[in-house]
Amino acid sequence: MPLYRLLRPLIFALDAETAHEASLDLLTSLHWLLPRRQTDNPVTVMGIEFPNPVGLAAGLDKNGEYLPGLARLGFGFIEVGTVTPRAQPGNPKPRLFRLPEYNSIINRMGFNNDGIDHLLGNIQHHRPSNSVLGINIGKNLGTAVDNALDDYRIGLVKAYPVADYITINISSPNTPGLRGLQSEDALEALLKGLQETRKALQDEHQSNRPLALKIAPDLAPEATGPICELLVKYGIDALIATNTTLDRSRVSDHPLASQTGGLSGAALTNLSRDVLARFAERLKGELPIISAGGIDSPAEARLRLDMGASLIQIYSALIFKGPSLVQDINKSLIH
Repeated sequence: MPLYRLLRPLIFALDAETAHEASLDLLTSLHWLLPRRQTDNPVTVMGIEFPNPVGLAAGLDKNGEYLPGLARLGFGFIEVGTVTPRAQPGNPKPRLFRLPEYNSIINRMGFNNDGIDHLLGNIQHHRPSNSVLGINIGKNLGTAVDNALDDYRIGLVKAYPVADYITINISSPNTPGLRGLQSEDALEALLKGLQETRKALQDEHQSNRPLALKIAPDLAPEATGPICELLVKYGIDALIATNTTLDRSRVSDHPLASQTGGLSGAALTNLSRDVLARFAERLKGELPIISAGGIDSPAEARLRLDMGASLIQIYSALIFKGPSLVQDINKSLIH
């Protein structure tokens, strides 16, 4: 998008979080001027028909405030959140850092959001038609990890009537102890409890809402098998691979490399590919994989699909390449 190339120096002159909010505010304010860019390349995953396989990863729109503008960009699905049962401010600022030399971002936002009730109100008023909507849920900072299931149950119960699918986020590096829920015993307890809750919700609402689990790229290879077995055992509908990484080896010479938080963008590409390959080989199609992390071009999107992903998600690349990337990827996938 030529306009974005002109605007990018102005945007990058601002603090990263300020620029993030200002850009989304502008997109939403002017959304009615934008043509709806919807590429028709339908794919059915988790029993849902997606208009196309290119989605927006969670984190860009935590509170469902920007749906009208985002829906104009051509996404086949949009995932909002991460949202927690209660509102929380997240970590102190500054907490978002651009590494333009690497087309990458470090964030330690810390699940800053206005709470799930506020999110659901925004969705009620701003949900665009013909868009598949995922809601990504997490636990509050003040909830002990041992009691995490309580928070995820609240999120599941409240999101269930509204979301097309619900993502269980246990892989953010910015909530202390959260990634411990990926260990075998903790994950089994969590998935067992959530599956029990979902069965009750299926009976109550006479409908099914697929569940996806989002994992970290920093998992040891030996964790692949146990996680796959638990996903299948408890009927989880999809795996999202991956969240951000704590590994700084690919940006070690950058002055911001020492900033704490999760690294996303192009520096995550190889790690995310590796995790996708391991899980695709192990799952052998038993459940779909949504690939995220370092997807910044039509070629990379095609590679992930060829490696076994059923859908892809982008986020950081929008900051560096601009919103036309969505259409560029979609057009490439139908040729």
